[in-house]
Amino acid sequence: MARTSFGTFSLSTNGVPEADRIRVLREALGHVMRLDVEAVPGHPFHADLTLRIVPGLGIVSGPHSPFQAGRSREPIADGHDDLVLLVRTGGGVLLRRNREIPVAAGDSILLSSADAGTFLFSSGAGVLALNFPRAPLKPLLGDIDASHRNPVPRNDALRLLEDYLSVLENDQLLADPVLGRAVVAHVYDLIALAVGAKRDIADQAGQRGLAAARLCSIKADIADSLHRGCDISVGRLAARQRVTPRYIQMLFESEGTTFTRFVLGERLARAHRLLTNPNVPHRGIAAAAFDAGFGDLSHFVRSFRRAYGARPSDVRHRAAGAR
Repeated sequence: MARTSFGTFSLSTNGVPEADRIRVLREALGHVMRLDVEAVPGHPFHADLTLRIVPGLGIVSGPHSPFQAGRSREPIADGHDDLVLLVRTGGGVLLRRNREIPVAAGDSILLSSADAGTFLFSSGAGVLALNFPRAPLKPLLGDIDASHRNPVPRNDALRLLEDYLSVLENDQLLADPVLGRAVVAHVYDLIALAVGAKRDIADQAGQRGLAAARLCSIKADIADSLHRGCDISVGRLAARQRVTPRYIQMLFESEGTTFTRFVLGERLARAHRLLTNPNVPHRGIAAAAFDAGFGDLSHFVRSFRRAYGARPSDVRHRAAGAR
């Protein structure tokens, strides 16, 4: 994996002759993860994958038909010793050192590029896999070699890791080297917590990566609730996230804001988008306010003006004039 490269690439076998599909996947995964790929007899191969590369991390995700990928003894001579975490698969079997290790759907497993072995992706349910250097994880894991011997049952850290990876879809954020490094460091923390961090490291990783991922998940929950018009209360949110209301409040306080202030900002941003939507140029002020979850129109107008320096009607008028 190139350590300083950056970008997102789509890999679809649609329109690719069947005889060439495995070769296309082999070239792509060889670049990101240095894995060899083979077809599974009796299963015509197809895939629709997304490959994302940021400094220190490679991500492969998407649906596919059964195939197998791994490292033989010959390529291992290249000295490549990155780690690969299969965060989510539809199930499969790891073939390593004359052993067959079944991995249930939803479970995870950590693999080392320094070891010969093959993983048979037996289901077309899709994959989410991470590739990262060994060095940053070595101080975090108690026994890095023992960590990639057995499957890891689904746990809270894996679930949060999967949610947190959505942050890596924000190219603008990752273009900032400082923020990009922080996000990748949080991913490392979550990986360590998921597969077995050292006892003295677990608390630190929890304070860093786990808190960042939890806050990301909470914000996504708020956005989804707002979109669906559901009630957004800290109590209901805490129940869904399986944390206490006070913990949620503390997470927002760590960013210099409050839960209430953040939700208000999200409601105002939604109302602003509704009022400036070119597809609905004559949306009423009250309709936009109520759609964004405001029950008091005068409170909405005051808050909107405070946030945007203009009345809702002025913003709507300017947006209409710009079309």
